[in-house]
Amino acid sequence: MATSSVTATGFSSSFHGSWGTSMVGEDYAIMVSKTTPNQVRIGKRLRSGPMMGNVNEGKGLFAPVVVVTRNIVGKKRFNQLRGKAIALHSQVITEFCKSIGADSKQRQGLIRLAKKNGERLGFLA
Repeated sequence: MATSSVTATGFSSSFHGSWGTSMVGEDYAIMVSKTTPNQVRIGKRLRSGPMMGNVNEGKGLFAPVVVVTRNIVGKKRFNQLRGKAIALHSQVITEFCKSIGADSKQRQGLIRLAKKNGERLGFLA
C-alpha cells in the first residue's frame, strides 16, 4: 500500500495516514488500569518536630562524668567552663601548628578532629 521512491531531491512517499493508533474497548481499559495507581495517597507524612537535647547524651567513656558535673555545677556555669576549655584547647592546637609550620587549613583539620574525638569520648555530652 505505502510505496516510496527515491528521487534526486530526497525521499518521496505515497503514504497517507496517521502514525498514531486509536485504542478502543479492552485495550484502552488495560492501558488505563496500568497507568493509574492502585493506592491513592491522601496527604504527606508528618515529620516529628526538632528534638531539643544533646545527641551525645550518655555516649562515650566520659559522658557520665560530664553529665554529673553539669548537674552539680549548673548548666550555665558548666557551659562557660566548657567554652573556656575548648578555647584553651584550640589555642594549644594553634601553637602546635605554629611550631611545626602547619598552615591554617591543616590547623582547622586538627580542630575538627579534636571535636570528633571529644564527641566520641563523651566530653560533649
